[in-house]
Amino acid sequence: MSALPIATTPVVRKHAKELLRRFKKPAISMLVLYAGASAAALLAPFIIGQFVQKASTNSLTSRTVLWLVGGLLLASLTNTVLNYLARRRSYSLGERVFATLREEFLANVLNLPLSVVERAGTGDLLSRTTNDIESLNRTVRFALPEWTVAIIQTVLTLVAMFLTSPLVALAGLVVVPALALSTRRYLKYAAPGYVRERVAYATMSGSISETAEGARTVDALRLGRRQQTRIESTIREIFYSEMYTLSMRLWWFPITEANFSLAVTTTLLWGGWLYIGHHVTLGAATAVTLYVVQLTDPLDRIVAWLDELQIGQTALARLIGVAEVHDDRAHDGGEPAGEQIEITNVRYAYRAGHDVLHGVSMSIRPGERLAIVGPSGAGKSTLGRLVAGIDVPREGSITIGGESVANLPLSSIRQHVALVTQEHHIFIGTVRDNLILARPESNDDAVRSALAAVDALEWVELLPEGLDTELGSTGHPVTPAQAQQLALARLVLADPHTLVLDEATALLDPRAARHLERSLSAVLEGRTVIAIAHRLHTAHDADRVAVVIDGLIAELGTHDELIAKNGEYAALWRSWRSEASDAS
Repeated sequence: MSALPIATTPVVRKHAKELLRRFKKPAISMLVLYAGASAAALLAPFIIGQFVQKASTNSLTSRTVLWLVGGLLLASLTNTVLNYLARRRSYSLGERVFATLREEFLANVLNLPLSVVERAGTGDLLSRTTNDIESLNRTVRFALPEWTVAIIQTVLTLVAMFLTSPLVALAGLVVVPALALSTRRYLKYAAPGYVRERVAYATMSGSISETAEGARTVDALRLGRRQQTRIESTIREIFYSEMYTLSMRLWWFPITEANFSLAVTTTLLWGGWLYIGHHVTLGAATAVTLYVVQLTDPLDRIVAWLDELQIGQTALARLIGVAEVHDDRAHDGGEPAGEQIEITNVRYAYRAGHDVLHGVSMSIRPGERLAIVGPSGAGKSTLGRLVAGIDVPREGSITIGGESVANLPLSSIRQHVALVTQEHHIFIGTVRDNLILARPESNDDAVRSALAAVDALEWVELLPEGLDTELGSTGHPVTPAQAQQLALARLVLADPHTLVLDEATALLDPRAARHLERSLSAVLEGRTVIAIAHRLHTAHDADRVAVVIDGLIAELGTHDELIAKNGEYAALWRSWRSEASDAS
C-alpha cells in the first residue's frame, strides 16, 4: 500500500498565489469593499472620543451632540451597506475559487495511472474526494473570507490607534511578543498534527469500505475478528491524532484570550496615567482604549478561524498532491506501425523479489483470438494488464506494432488496446451518457449500433425513456448482465483493435455469458481478442490457447492440439467439463 503524495507548504503557497492571480480583479474589489466597511467602523470610537473630550471641557452643545450622533448613525449605516456588499462579493469569489479547485482535482484524479490508484488503495482517494473536499469547502467559503475581513480590520484599527495617539497606542503592543511566540509555536506543531489526522481518516475510510465491499470474503475466510481489530486500530489512531490537535488548541486559545484582556487593561491604565500627567487628552485616551476593545473582535476571529485554515491548508495539500503523481512511462515512442503484439521475456513483480511472471514470451497475430487459462494466481490477469499497458514489465518488453508499451502514453495505448474486467460501473446519467464516455462525438445511430452489437438494444428501447433513461444509484436499476452489456457496448464505440477480456463475463450466469459471448462474435471480427477466462468454452472457441502455470507459458496451441497432447490444458478441460455437468 502506497499513499498518494501530499504537497509541501511551498507548493501549496505557490498554488494559492496562482489562484489569486487568476481572480485578481474580483479579489481586489472585495478587499476595497471590506476596507471601506472597516474604515466606517473605525469612526465610532473616534466620534465617542470627541464626545468625551468636549464633555470634559464643557464645550458640548446640543448642536454638537446632533452632529456627533448623526455621524455615528451614518458610520453605522455605511459599515452595514459596505459589509453586506463585501461579504456578497467574497462568498461569490469563494464559490468560484472552490469550483476551480474541485475541477482541477477531478482532472488530476482522472489522469492518475490506474496502477498508482490501486497501490494507494481506495481509502486514501476516497478520503480526499470526500473529507478533504468538504474541509476545503468550509475553508474557502467561510474561513478565508472571515479571516481576510479580520486581517483588514486589525490593520486599519492599528493605524487608527497610532494616528489618534501614538503614546497611548504603544500600550496595546505589549502583548505582541507573547502572541507572536505562542502563535509561531502553535503553527509549528499543529500543522503536522492535522496532516496525521487527515491520513488517519483516510486509512479508516479505506478499511471500512474495503471490509464492506469484501464482506462475503471476510465471512467465508473467517476474517471478521482481524478486520474488526484493524478498524479499531484506525479509530484509535484517529482518537490520538484528534487529541493531539485538541491539546494544541487548549494550550493556545487561553493564552491568546488572556493576551486580549491584558491589552485592554494595559491600554486603559497607561492612557489614564498619561491623561493625569497631561501628556494626552481624555478624548484621545478614550478613543484608543475603545480601538483596543474593538480590536479584540477581529483578533479573536483570526485566532478562531486560524484553526480552520490549518485544516483547509492540510486538505488543499492533499488535493494538490494528486497532481504530483506522474506517469512513470518514458513517452518517447512513436505511433504503432501495426497491430502485431510481441511479448518478449517479460518479468513482473508487485513486490520486489516476488516475481509473478518469470520470462513470458509469445507473439499475438492481428485478428487472432487467444485464450489465456490456468489456475488462480498463475499470472493470467497480470499478463493481461501488461498487454493493456496498465503496468510496465520489470524486465523484457511488450510491443504493439513495433512500439514498446512502456514508451506510449496511456491515451495512445487506449486507442489500440482496451481492458475489460468483470468489474463494471454504471455512472449516474442517461444510457446515452454512459456509452458516449468512450467516444463523446458518437451520435444516437452509433450508440444504437453498439447496443445492438451486444444484444442490448431491445431491452434499452423498452426502458421508460429509451436512451434518455437515467441510470446509476439514483436512476433506473439494471441487472449485472445488463450492466456488463453496457460496459461492452462502450468498447464497441471505443473501437480499439485489441481487446483484453479479463473474465469479462464471469459475473453472469453461464447461459447469459454464453449468449453474450456469441453475440460479440460479429463485433470482434477482425479484432485481436485476448480472453482471460475460467469458463473453458471461451478457450474452445479461440484460435489458440495459452496455459499459464506459475508465471510461465506451460502450453500454447489450439484446443484440439492441447487436448491431444493430454497435458495441463487437457486436465483443466476434463475438470471443467466435470464441474459443468455436476452443476447442470
